[in-house]
Amino acid sequence: MATPHIGAEMGDIAKIVLMPGDPLRAKFIADTFLENPVLFNKIRNMFGYTGTYNGKRISVMGSGMGIPSISLYAHELYKFYGVEEIIRVGSTGAFTPDINIYDTILVKKAYSDSSYAKCKCGDEDEFQYPSPELNDKLRAAAEKLGIPVIEGNVWSSDVFYYESNVMDQVTKTAMEKELCCAEMESFGLFATAKVLGKKAACMLTVSDNIATHVETTSEERQSKLLDMIRIALEAVKED
Repeated sequence: MATPHIGAEMGDIAKIVLMPGDPLRAKFIADTFLENPVLFNKIRNMFGYTGTYNGKRISVMGSGMGIPSISLYAHELYKFYGVEEIIRVGSTGAFTPDINIYDTILVKKAYSDSSYAKCKCGDEDEFQYPSPELNDKLRAAAEKLGIPVIEGNVWSSDVFYYESNVMDQVTKTAMEKELCCAEMESFGLFATAKVLGKKAACMLTVSDNIATHVETTSEERQSKLLDMIRIALEAVKED
């Protein structure tokens, strides 16, 4: 029962999905952490794999970039493939100088000025929230592994390249809403999970700092994402 965007049959995908933005990162996670990973999707090269981790069946799939892309894939996974939990594992840019490159962020809530939730289901809340139960598991897993985690609110923006004339307003909004980081997907994931009665969470690794202008390369980011992936896998391996 393939959908327009996922070429899998019912049963090919686990109840739990880790979802990075980059499909090649999904392949990296599958090859690095999962036993016997099997490719279940390659439509539009949005690779998805199912394997086992410590005996637990887990899938990993790319989401693409932005709220519309992750929301489309999350909707199909939740509604047509019986997925119950999606954990986004992605990169983020920090707004404040006290957050360092490669810090791990556990998202408490996601702000956006996107119209996605309103257009999808009439939800006009400017904040969308992760599953408290999933966040509790991620928090406990991080503590067990001894990996420090910063809990904070994030801005899920529709814009990556802001023009200079609006940057003062962006910074002001981030301060007013108490947003520590910026990314582009979690608001859509959380809104989709809410309307479908499913669970979602988001862990992020800081790849650059907007305040200090420190940046990393794509190669460095991939090798430094392991902490949040280990936390996510540890959190769900007993589900």
